[in-house]
Amino acid sequence: MTNAALEQRLAAIETAIAQLQQHLATPQPTNWLQQITGSFKDEPAFDEILNYGQAIRQGDESLLDDEYES
Repeated sequence: MTNAALEQRLAAIETAIAQLQQHLATPQPTNWLQQITGSFKDEPAFDEILNYGQAIRQGDESLLDDEYES
């Protein structure tokens, strides 16, 4: 391998390390809930899941029975 090729590879590694250091220096949100909040907005399947959960909490599990019979 020539010196020019080694210097090219070393420059690429130095650039990658600088990018990683910059990424690590940027504060990342640690609360996973904040990261996903709003990601299911306007999602019909999520609204359906919420309705199922509410029905189950209120003691109405017939929704689940109907679903499995189909």
